[in-house]
Amino acid sequence: MKFTVVGAGAMGLRYGVLLQDAGNEVDFVDGWEPNVEKMHEQGGVYVSRDHEDKHLVPVNVYYPEDYKGDPDCYIFFLKQMQLADMLKRCAHFFKPNQYAFTCMNGMGHVEKLLQYFKPEKVIAGTALVATVLNGPADVDFIGKRGAGTMNLANYTEKPDDFTHRLVAELDKAQFHPNLTTNFRGTLLAKVVFNSVVNTLCTMFEMTMGEFADYEGADEMSRQLIDEAYDVCERDGIQMINTRQEELDSVNYVSKVANPLHYPSMYQDMHNYRPTEVDYINGYLVKLGQKHNYNAKTHAFLTHEVHLAERGKQRELQQLQSQAVAAR
Repeated sequence: MKFTVVGAGAMGLRYGVLLQDAGNEVDFVDGWEPNVEKMHEQGGVYVSRDHEDKHLVPVNVYYPEDYKGDPDCYIFFLKQMQLADMLKRCAHFFKPNQYAFTCMNGMGHVEKLLQYFKPEKVIAGTALVATVLNGPADVDFIGKRGAGTMNLANYTEKPDDFTHRLVAELDKAQFHPNLTTNFRGTLLAKVVFNSVVNTLCTMFEMTMGEFADYEGADEMSRQLIDEAYDVCERDGIQMINTRQEELDSVNYVSKVANPLHYPSMYQDMHNYRPTEVDYINGYLVKLGQKHNYNAKTHAFLTHEVHLAERGKQRELQQLQSQAVAAR
């Protein structure tokens, strides 16, 4: 099968490299110039696993404006706030027969993809897979090979032959895909997970394992999960997990699968980038407002993250001023 990964960041590289290792033809399209130029310069991307065995993996990477490939399927891995612009830059090479697959964090991306792809060609999912981008063209896969799980579903909730072929290739690449026929419930399960782990670990600058070891972690998680499920139930969403199963997932991933991992939201905050909190906790708040339900804990956390972002921007400005003064 031929794939084109749009967004050669941490997760895009992990999916693309492992699908390439499994025997598929894979191209990458990316708009971050330092990343693309570094890959061109060194002939690929440096890949490590748990900070060890760093080695160069040859990859084909292009800017959107230069790409002329014709894949069976595009895999989208970008930040929510980056997707609309990247889709515009890529629109010239999209074709009606091609599929779009994504496991992006948060909510809002599916509506954007549907502006370019037919509903029956859109497949979306969630990935409990930990990966870190150390810098341009340098990625670290966290966890042993085969670590992590994922769920996916067709937008139409009607799997076709291509969907089953995609699942087979993802399974060969050891992503352990679970195909469901519950589109919104599948995507919201990860939103709820991230609304707990990503946000709290970011606010308190700790790994997932450090959070899970806190004696009050379950109580904090339950409060956020219950509030999120109250929102989803009011919107008629049938969740794929029970509330207890969602808590069990938070604990398993945090304590067993990836205890040393800092979530992607923390990585964004630490590197002075905007976070996706509006597409995670903020999304749940807005969904609740549609039904006159006040998801007040999620609203409070959303505000907290935005305040922390302001603090990080002030810190960045101070660092930049010090650098200028030192010249």
